[in-house]
Amino acid sequence: MTKRILVIDDDTDICLLLRRFLTKNGYEVAIAHTGEDGLAMLDTFRPDLVLTDFKLGDIDGVTILSRIKAKLPHVVVIIITGYSDIKVAINVMKQGAYDYITKPLFPDEILITLQKALAEASEEKIETENNQVAKTIPTTSRRSTNVPYLFGEGPESQYLYRQVDLVAPTNYSVIVYGESGSGKEAVALEIHKRSKRAAGPFVAMDCGAISRELSASELFGHEKGSFTGALERKIGHFEMANGGTLFLDEVGNLPYDVQVSLLRVVQERRVRRLGGAKEIDIDVRILVASNERLLDASRKNNFREDLYYRFNEFSIDVPSLRNRKTDIMIFAKFFLEKTNAELNKQVQGFSPDAKAAFMEYPWPGNLREMRNVIKRATLMSETEWIEARSLPFELLNYDRLLKLDNVFEPVNILPEPPQYSQPIQVNVSQPVAALPVITDGVNLKIASSEAEYEVIINALRKVNFNKSKAAELLGIDRKTLYNKMRNSNIG
Repeated sequence: MTKRILVIDDDTDICLLLRRFLTKNGYEVAIAHTGEDGLAMLDTFRPDLVLTDFKLGDIDGVTILSRIKAKLPHVVVIIITGYSDIKVAINVMKQGAYDYITKPLFPDEILITLQKALAEASEEKIETENNQVAKTIPTTSRRSTNVPYLFGEGPESQYLYRQVDLVAPTNYSVIVYGESGSGKEAVALEIHKRSKRAAGPFVAMDCGAISRELSASELFGHEKGSFTGALERKIGHFEMANGGTLFLDEVGNLPYDVQVSLLRVVQERRVRRLGGAKEIDIDVRILVASNERLLDASRKNNFREDLYYRFNEFSIDVPSLRNRKTDIMIFAKFFLEKTNAELNKQVQGFSPDAKAAFMEYPWPGNLREMRNVIKRATLMSETEWIEARSLPFELLNYDRLLKLDNVFEPVNILPEPPQYSQPIQVNVSQPVAALPVITDGVNLKIASSEAEYEVIINALRKVNFNKSKAAELLGIDRKTLYNKMRNSNIG
């Protein structure tokens, strides 16, 4: 079935160009030049995806997103924004937008983003339908029939299985510990699927991705007018998870005052929306995740000790990928199969040198990093096999990069500084045109690119190649970092 895309932008030229380009690529496209016109078309056009400008003449991005989601909760929304509004756009993503695209618009970037968004939305729809069917079919399988994540078969994975098997049928609260990207949410989802609440909703909230000001509203909901910007009633995550499971990822990031309110809700199993007078009974199983021991956090006064003991009825440690060596190529094959389906490619497997690189690399980003590495390598692969040359720079040079920390063992992996045929001397009495010509073909743009390359590499090395932390260290957003890494050929 042809996918429908609604474009909302007050720039007529952009609308016409997008409609022509997207129609050529097989989509059915409708356009609207105001936010109100776009909202009015939701009921008649029923889009699969909405591509909307953040700054419209009549409605701001936050408002139009909330009104779209209120009418069509499952529609994919992508924001078009200027570079100066990226921080605002990221905040809108936290409220339900799938992604954002910055101006000027590039057709290939738009097409890839749309294809990925629609593919993931289709997967979620299929999973939901399968879950509805599975409710009526008894199963004796130890694994759920539709798991978005492979657990592995090594001894560490088998121990993890046993823990999930043990706690899933109970109503215990569970703390899931593990490094970033190790699959904590997948473990929580598996617990839900094997529990008596499997027919109910599984609602996940990333406490680290929500601002302090919005944490209470996201958890408990709010009434219209309860605070500035509360334009309408909002149902919180507790109410959405009623009858099922609420998963709080990186729960240690919740503000201390919100932890106080959370403790009361956990104890009394009743929630009150912000600005509301009525208390609502809830029946929710709570699973939480953290990459820091919550007891240690409580001793540092960063997490309430009484809340920790409420959650700690059972705890599970998800092993890091570097401690699951026997599972590495199993995971790699699993992600390759999913990527082949996503990109419509037929890459058969991994060359010996690629396998060796996978086994030697410590995978600081765990399964999330591996998935992204394989997506990139599959896209770049020109043969039926993923070779080492398709793998990212830091994966192939990890040991050498670490040696840069040792001043007694300097390792030269960065480009040599440009060599000029003569020193550059500036005479302030002469115009800029009097600067000497660089005769070896190196210009200021190249020198600047090389300097930027070195700064990015050093920042990545300092944070163990955690791209989110590197972006924060560099004072840019993560998407900008990815663009700069791509331009500098950094994996």
